[in-house]
Amino acid sequence: MPRLSIARCLGLCSLLALLAACGTPVKQFPVQENFDSTATYSRLFDATAPQTCEAARRALLSQGYIINTARDDLVEGHKSFQPEPESHLQMAIRVVCVPDTTDGKVSLGFVTALQDIYALKKSNNSASLGVGAIGSVSLPFSSGSDAMVKVGSETITADAFYDRFFDLVRRYLLASDWIEPEPGP
Repeated sequence: MPRLSIARCLGLCSLLALLAACGTPVKQFPVQENFDSTATYSRLFDATAPQTCEAARRALLSQGYIINTARDDLVEGHKSFQPEPESHLQMAIRVVCVPDTTDGKVSLGFVTALQDIYALKKSNNSASLGVGAIGSVSLPFSSGSDAMVKVGSETITADAFYDRFFDLVRRYLLASDWIEPEPGP
């Protein structure tokens, strides 16, 4: 009988621990998206979608980006930065080009830039030595290993960043004679 009551007690404790874990509040974050501006990530161009994506590809290449994908409707590129010895940033830019008119002579370019942040993490190595009669002994070694670990990621939301990118795309469209310059004052 005492075994049965101990088993019941352990079962009840386990059940209570499980119920307590279910009641643990989940960390809440405020809504991160507002959907209030369409001007930040897109622009209209007086060019076809393939011409717009080609100009975007050239704009990225001119800034040192490595192009991962280049199609008539999509361009993706990335570039690495190292602002500090133990920090690394990688910027990935994705441009989607779609026709905006039925004749296809006006296109809409959508751009998103994602910045991943990496930090240098160091770890020490240790080894265990097992001796049959004595047991095992853990000995630290002075060697270690370093690894870049992703510590954050964010979508760039700065209007000025996208304004400069779209201005550069427009310059490449003008330089290619695909579109005519806007009349000056």
